[in-house]
Amino acid sequence: MTFDPNGVGIANGNIFGFPVTEENADIVIIPIPWDATASYGKGTSDGPEAILEASTQLDFYHPKLQKAYDTQVFMTSISKEWKKINADLCIKTIDYISFLEEGGKLEGNEEYESLIAEVNETQNALKENLKERATAMMNSGKIVGVLGGEHSTPLGLIEAIDAQGHSFGILQIDAHADLRDAYEGFEQSHASIMFNALKNCKNLIRLVQVGIRDIAESEIQLIENSNERIKTFFDWDLKDGQFAGKTWQSQVNEIIADLPQNVYISFDIDGLRPELCPNTGTPVVGGFGLEEVNYLLFQLVNSGKKIVGFDLNEVAPGNDDDWDANVGARALWNIVCAVERNRRLHA
Repeated sequence: MTFDPNGVGIANGNIFGFPVTEENADIVIIPIPWDATASYGKGTSDGPEAILEASTQLDFYHPKLQKAYDTQVFMTSISKEWKKINADLCIKTIDYISFLEEGGKLEGNEEYESLIAEVNETQNALKENLKERATAMMNSGKIVGVLGGEHSTPLGLIEAIDAQGHSFGILQIDAHADLRDAYEGFEQSHASIMFNALKNCKNLIRLVQVGIRDIAESEIQLIENSNERIKTFFDWDLKDGQFAGKTWQSQVNEIIADLPQNVYISFDIDGLRPELCPNTGTPVVGGFGLEEVNYLLFQLVNSGKKIVGFDLNEVAPGNDDDWDANVGARALWNIVCAVERNRRLHA
């Protein structure tokens, strides 16, 4: 089947409506409809489906990738089983988080201690399932990405990349540092993804965080005591530099210089300005325009470094419009194009 880049988008079940199978794909995206540990706003479990629906509304010319519409990218089906498990657990975790916010204590509360154990066990099974699937795909030569869901979802993929035995770094675009240890009792909390990646991945030699602007004192201490394993470009420092005349180009060069040769991209949509993602779980004032993130991604490609995997997380569709899904689909398209251009350069 051929694809007409000038025609009407066809909802054929695959991302962007591309006529690609998993077997023939160079890039495979695994959607994970999970947001059971989200501590503020729910809804990111609906992100993959909303982005899939919005993705066929894009035009597929890309100024930085020749014949971008020829990209062999495939998204696996969204698991109805995992989505139901998530929905059932969310009913319970919403009550639990409200209990904490009202001053309740987990210790000694048998009901909520049992819930925490259930969520942790379920989430570990989700992680191991992703790790197994991603490993098989990478072993067949594919580049794998995750589409969340909350930001806890890609841990299995990151661990699968680590198990390949090559040193790598993570480029994290985010409003939050995500360096909490078992936040609210959840071992794989959305606020713990980078803490867990650093703890579990022996080949992860550098975490470079960009746009962080909402952070706890404990996370600051972890960064300062990391022996430079963590490098954080805080949003306030980036803005101060720009106010003093520093260009985004020079700041991007500094960011890329801190990354090793192999790079995993982790993009939390709340790294953007909140007007671009108003329904995300934890929006924060400040951040980037999508164009600034795109510039960073393609400068990373131009640097000669190799992209080994990626994720896009925390997109939550609104109740009244599809703005978040539209922005999410465009963010995903730009990541895919950057990954594809990088793949062609390293082929």
